[in-house]
Amino acid sequence: MKKLFALLPAVLAAGSAFAQDAAADAASALSAGDTAWMLTSTMLVILMIIPGLALFYGGLGRAKNMLSVLMQVFVIFSVITILWAIYGYSLAFGGEGTFYGDFSKLFLNGITPDTMSAALSTIPEYVFVAFQSTFAAITCALIVGAFAERIKFSAVMIFSVLWFTFSYVPVAHMVWGGGLLAQDGALDFAGGTVVHINAAVAGLVGAYMVGKRIGFGRESMAPHSLTLTMVGASLLWVGWFGFNAGSAGAANGIAGLAFINTILATGAATVSWISGEALLKGKPSMLGAASGAVAGLVAVTPAAGFIGPMGSIVLGLIAGLACLWGVGGLKRLLRVDDAFDVFGVHGIGGIIGAILTGVLAAPSLGGTGGEDFSIASQVWIQTYGVIITIIWSGVVSLVAYKLIDVLVGLRVSEEEEREGLDISAHGESAYRM
Repeated sequence: MKKLFALLPAVLAAGSAFAQDAAADAASALSAGDTAWMLTSTMLVILMIIPGLALFYGGLGRAKNMLSVLMQVFVIFSVITILWAIYGYSLAFGGEGTFYGDFSKLFLNGITPDTMSAALSTIPEYVFVAFQSTFAAITCALIVGAFAERIKFSAVMIFSVLWFTFSYVPVAHMVWGGGLLAQDGALDFAGGTVVHINAAVAGLVGAYMVGKRIGFGRESMAPHSLTLTMVGASLLWVGWFGFNAGSAGAANGIAGLAFINTILATGAATVSWISGEALLKGKPSMLGAASGAVAGLVAVTPAAGFIGPMGSIVLGLIAGLACLWGVGGLKRLLRVDDAFDVFGVHGIGGIIGAILTGVLAAPSLGGTGGEDFSIASQVWIQTYGVIITIIWSGVVSLVAYKLIDVLVGLRVSEEEEREGLDISAHGESAYRM
């Protein structure tokens, strides 16, 4: 026994040395530059949501519904980031299943300030968790633009929780967490399928399920403040650099490529949209310029780190015209009241960007694909990913809306809708009358 006690200090010293060595190894893997960039990118994406998306959508609505839109975006961000930490991160990035991860990191179990991210080995895992939480939040918030001005606040919140759990999380795992689409080789740099197509389909289904606004097609429903919409679009553009360039996961050349592509594709789509608008309507509009910019941002999202700068210009020019058709001709064909054109911009832009990534990523066109890159096979993989996302989100959304309609109802009363959701749902008004 005395010999055991005599050996105890040596054992403790060895254990301490081992712990110090492990901490030193972790510290040596940490990149201060990468960590700083990812923290900055996370803040930029938050800027996209609150206030960027909130003001962009708020300005597009009528004055009597301004606060309701701001409230929906603000509270969705708050709720989804909490759910992401509780179980979303674990199910998206915690395992190797085909459609879901596992519960190994439930409540962020096992993560400490010294834990390095498995996905991005040069930054702390907490930073990666925070960065990805903003993607989950903005995806859910994007949906509200489709059925704005006539849906119950309680219905929005219940839907956000259900859809986040059964659509966003599994699609994120399938694409970014090593699931089905990742195994098939689908390319989605920052969320063409995970974010934009996923949200756009949910919005389109919701617009049908909730129904058209009272007076749609007969009364003027013009945006009440294009000034706020322009401010919101500008904040989206600024924040999108964190969204796209941050998805490189490091302060490196790919981040630089994504950064310049985010500038060029957005500018090209803006020019493309207002040029088409001028030809069709005789005048370019501020609403068209802001919408074109968002269309370019959406389209370049899946491609940002895979295509060259000239490819991003081509992509932007195509996306601007395609989304202009999406909010006009396609919307009339669908006969749907998608209030803020979520599907016309995010759906069409996301589909165009996802599929053309398979073309423009080719090294012969300035992309970053390898020597054995095949445009035909990659376009098929991209198209397959788009189809899977559309079906998955559509089915989940339909079931969720049906369930909510039974539980609490989807739509406010006619009297409440005419009064405006600011007063009827929240007892406040955005402006003094």
